[in-house]
Amino acid sequence: MSMKVQAACTEVAWAARLNLLWLTFTLAGGVVLGLGPATVAAYTLARRHARGESIQAWTEFWVVYRREFVRGSLLVLPMAVLAVVLVGNHLYLSALGPGTGTLRTATLVALAALVLVGSFLGPIYAHYDLPLRAYLPKASLFAITRPAASVLQLLVLSGIAYATTAMPVLAAVISIGAWIYVNTWLCLRFFQENEARLHSKGIS
Repeated sequence: MSMKVQAACTEVAWAARLNLLWLTFTLAGGVVLGLGPATVAAYTLARRHARGESIQAWTEFWVVYRREFVRGSLLVLPMAVLAVVLVGNHLYLSALGPGTGTLRTATLVALAALVLVGSFLGPIYAHYDLPLRAYLPKASLFAITRPAASVLQLLVLSGIAYATTAMPVLAAVISIGAWIYVNTWLCLRFFQENEARLHSKGIS
């Protein structure tokens, strides 16, 4: 039991460190320029940690952040801008009153779809070596063809979001790092299952 508790504490500490790294480097890039490379770096290190690799967190985060500065921004910023637009649209429609129910529902559906695709995008980028333009279609394909995995991702994200809403300090301490780490851990298993299924069918 004590070993399990110690292992759990180690993972919580890792999520908190990842959270701090993501926040620090996002802010270092003025948020807009820092968001993409910080997110890519966080997913890259989360993947390595989930695979049991030893990591010099600050040094290696900076290496990935610098290397992926342009590609990370091109990958993440369009999704972030679209999310902001959809959230703003939902808030605007909500302020107009009950007559906009259909439009608000459509906006929420679009936002949920964006979140689902985004939940696969970071782990796929960290796991697969593809042309930049191929990541979004691949993430979309995973979200559509793996409904159980998509629902599980939404449930985990909802749980973290609820906990953060109840205790806002978690956002600064662990929430983002916890989501990136758990999201990566889950996706690595989804990828392994998918690759095993394709291999059994003779598809490389």
